[in-house]
Amino acid sequence: MANINLLSSSAQTDSAWASAVPSSIQTTASVAKAAELASSTKSTMGQKDFLTLFTTQLKNQDPLDPVKNEAFVAQLAQFSQLEATTNMSSTLSDFVTSMASNQITSGANLLGKKVSVADGPAQLIGGQPIQGIVSLPNGAQGIQFQVFDQTGVLVNTQILGAQVAGDMTWAWNGVDDTGNVLPDGNYRFVATAVVQGKTTTPSVSTMATVTGISQQADKSIVLQVQGNKSIKLSDVKRIDG
Repeated sequence: MANINLLSSSAQTDSAWASAVPSSIQTTASVAKAAELASSTKSTMGQKDFLTLFTTQLKNQDPLDPVKNEAFVAQLAQFSQLEATTNMSSTLSDFVTSMASNQITSGANLLGKKVSVADGPAQLIGGQPIQGIVSLPNGAQGIQFQVFDQTGVLVNTQILGAQVAGDMTWAWNGVDDTGNVLPDGNYRFVATAVVQGKTTTPSVSTMATVTGISQQADKSIVLQVQGNKSIKLSDVKRIDG
């Protein structure tokens, strides 16, 4: 057998042993290398794989340069932390999937109810009043409310007085400026407010009946409402029975 110089690193020692010992003889270094190679071919390492590799390292470490106890403890701690994080991630993923499934079931309870739809058309049906909300976080010295039909023609204008801060509720009874009852269809609403001496156009939300519900690819819930409009459930600010 060829003479072997004592080398400072375990990697050099393994290499020296591998070159000096006949290929027919299986060394501890080759066993460790084989275990490490088999483990590296897997996409993930489980607890059993780690323990197998760990014990193989213990059995085949260089007796002239053994790994310190602190290093082994550090490896165990790192693996335990990684395993805990992986398990937590898997549990959280399952929880999110479960919640997404429950959302569409809960959303089904909104069918037939009215929800607020921001800046969308509302349907006039059978002369029933259309209700809605104008958001005025700073109040208003005055507000003008306009109604447009589906062709864009202005059919009704209301001038309202000063409003306190908050949500101003409103209702339109389906008549034009001359008092004529307008036909069923989609109507759009625009508000113009004077706030702190400046003219603004606050958002107008109408109450529309929910006709359908669906779940998007990102697991968000979308409501279909009257007027051929869709709205995310997360954007709903008010629900009326």
